[in-house]
Amino acid sequence: MSPLNELGKTLLIFGIFFIVIGLILIFSGKLPNFLGKLPGDIYYKKGNFTFYFPLATSIIISIILTILLNIFFRK
Repeated sequence: MSPLNELGKTLLIFGIFFIVIGLILIFSGKLPNFLGKLPGDIYYKKGNFTFYFPLATSIIISIILTILLNIFFRK
């Protein structure tokens, strides 16, 4: 394959990725409210300091993305 062919495929993949991210951001108000408030998420507040780390949410999103990417890019 020529380098331009590979570059074209890479640009298409990145374009589709950015479209999906854009759609997620547009429709993020319609996502379920429990996302980001799971029992494994770390939330600490003391005075005017707040620390939030969505550990459980990150793990669930990682698992879902791993499954989807394995389905689409399996050889």
